[in-house]
Amino acid sequence: MGWLPRLRRTSAPPAARRALPPPGVIRRERSAIQRIREERLRDLGGLMLEMYRRDRFREDLLAERCNELLGLDARIHELDAMLSAARRRIPAGRCECGAPIPWGSHFCPNCGRPAGDRPVIACVECGHPLPGDAVYCANCGATVAVESPETGELTEKPANDGAG
Repeated sequence: MGWLPRLRRTSAPPAARRALPPPGVIRRERSAIQRIREERLRDLGGLMLEMYRRDRFREDLLAERCNELLGLDARIHELDAMLSAARRRIPAGRCECGAPIPWGSHFCPNCGRPAGDRPVIACVECGHPLPGDAVYCANCGATVAVESPETGELTEKPANDGAG
């Protein structure tokens, strides 16, 4: 008997892929990110104080640090949603093609179809995924542009502010 059949017999079957990590792992990651966020927030306060003392503000540096904090906040929010789903034992989503959709994905990794019922678009400023009916980007606040069906040009969506 050759070595290949023996190798096949002794190798373990591939482990099933979990949709969500265990809640303990999610909680540990959340608390680690929360500590990093608190540290960065203190650093931002100290940076602003020094800039005020020297009367020299660098908006680019402040914007960079604030965007980093917003990214950490978004990850904490995502982890909270994952914990909530783990508590309610929500099963992993599956695409129409049958492939499992990883948590937090907006598109199927197998066929590229949108993962949810609502269409997803990307912000032209920061690339953040947005619902198809979004008027403003939740990440950077930019007005969402839509492609005109007649001309194919990008135009800003009109904001529906409820004024009569």
